[in-house]
Amino acid sequence: MGSSCDRKIDDTERFEVLNEFNTEAVLDKETGLVWERRPSKKAVAWPNARLLCAQKAVGGRGGWRLPAFNELASLVDPAVTDPTVPRLPAGHPFLDVQAASYWSATIFADEPGFALIVKFVFVAGSDAPIGVNDANSGGQYHVWAVRGGSPGPDSY
Repeated sequence: MGSSCDRKIDDTERFEVLNEFNTEAVLDKETGLVWERRPSKKAVAWPNARLLCAQKAVGGRGGWRLPAFNELASLVDPAVTDPTVPRLPAGHPFLDVQAASYWSATIFADEPGFALIVKFVFVAGSDAPIGVNDANSGGQYHVWAVRGGSPGPDSY
């Protein structure tokens, strides 16, 4: 199945827990990406986030990486407005996702040391449906590894 960012799949059919990954990974049929089912609960600095993903063996497979900003943002459901739950589509199969910010592999070319994060928590008063912050690489945020897709030059 090819990946496409211009296709929308009904939330009830969008995600598939992968038995061949010991049910530890989830296929997003909308993007074609494979996500770890249980992201890390520990917040880490950006360089450690990249290394943590590169060293993972989820479902007995390597090849994991920190997702690009647009890949991670594709999981956000802007309709979720309860700040106590993660902003994910209804009926998602993920486990232990925090209503918090997660690192992406996307960096600012003009601002060395800054990487984009994606917020999976609703922020009251925000006019942006997807919360985004640039953060100095010394900040501590959560990590959610992905596999597949096109990682780009700044991922590993």
